[in-house]
Amino acid sequence: MRVTVGPISAAEHLAFTQTQRSVSFLQTPAWGRVKTEWRSESLGWYDGRQLVGAGLVLHRPVPRLERFTLAYLAEGPAIDWTGEIGAWLDPLAVYLKAHGAFAIRLCPPVRTNTWAAGQVKDGIADPDINRLTDMPSLQTDSVGARVTSQLRDAGWLPQSPEDGFGAGQPQYMFEISLSGKTEADLLKGMNQQWRRNIKKAAKEGVEVSVGEDLKAFHDLYVHTAERDHFTPRPLSYFETMFAAMSAEDPERIKLYLAHHEGKLVAATILVRVGGHAWYSYGASSTEKREVRGSNACQWAMIRDSLAAGCDVYDLRGITPTLDADDPHVGLIQFKVGTGGQAVRYVGEWDLPLRPMAYRAFDLYMTRRGAIRRRGR
Repeated sequence: MRVTVGPISAAEHLAFTQTQRSVSFLQTPAWGRVKTEWRSESLGWYDGRQLVGAGLVLHRPVPRLERFTLAYLAEGPAIDWTGEIGAWLDPLAVYLKAHGAFAIRLCPPVRTNTWAAGQVKDGIADPDINRLTDMPSLQTDSVGARVTSQLRDAGWLPQSPEDGFGAGQPQYMFEISLSGKTEADLLKGMNQQWRRNIKKAAKEGVEVSVGEDLKAFHDLYVHTAERDHFTPRPLSYFETMFAAMSAEDPERIKLYLAHHEGKLVAATILVRVGGHAWYSYGASSTEKREVRGSNACQWAMIRDSLAAGCDVYDLRGITPTLDADDPHVGLIQFKVGTGGQAVRYVGEWDLPLRPMAYRAFDLYMTRRGAIRRRGR
């Protein structure tokens, strides 16, 4: 198959997305309207006159390189990754270089390894195991291995850091398979602590509703950021996100609010595209943590995703650490209690299109990272 690449309208892009069982929300036209600091465009892959693939490209100029942009496809593009990927990526490179990109960064939505919740729990308890990759995976994906090999052979450069978290998307995720499951099955798969917390929230009278009070969510989110030492996004970001994504599909994004005795104790944001649902943001109060509002929100989102016919409930990023003394291990311990699985993806890769400009960009990012580390 010989495919060509060219711009498509947002409507064409959305129509293609709706034919797919799973496309990342970061690859929908609406996401381009959320990321206002980037210039966005929808690209299509054509086999003759038939649209066979689509992707959202975010373009961002870099200081001192304003003539050129980094072309970024987060968790995309939505193409057939199972065969010879050069047939898809080579025309993409030709198009983007001709339109001013100095490099492409993409993140194939392709798995390489999977570890069951029980394996992860045992790994944390074993002092001789420090990382997920120290254990044999429950499943190794041959497509992921082939994509990794083909990218490397074609001159793409891996960008995912060792701890799994970088400037872009995390390489390691935690996911719950919903296919063929009932609510009883999902509860049975959770650990005793998670089941106990869900029951505790119900017994304490925690009420979870789907609402629209973004200001209440954001106030709690800022409180959470102060407590947990991260930089919060402004309220305007969430307002833009809800407006853009809801306009594309009224079921795309939902806000869950957990109240106890009239007080907001937890809030979460759920995003869904086709058969894939994502836990996107969360917030919780320091007071009343014993009523387990966060667990109640998660269970409500999982149940709603199951009812909507989703295949996967995605709790998003984790680090691959299993070292009990690592401060990041608490994140994976919380998520592993859901009974899902840890998943490693191919990760992010760069293709330099203009080597001198790319080297300048790489130097800029290295210096910026060094400044950030010194500022900690």
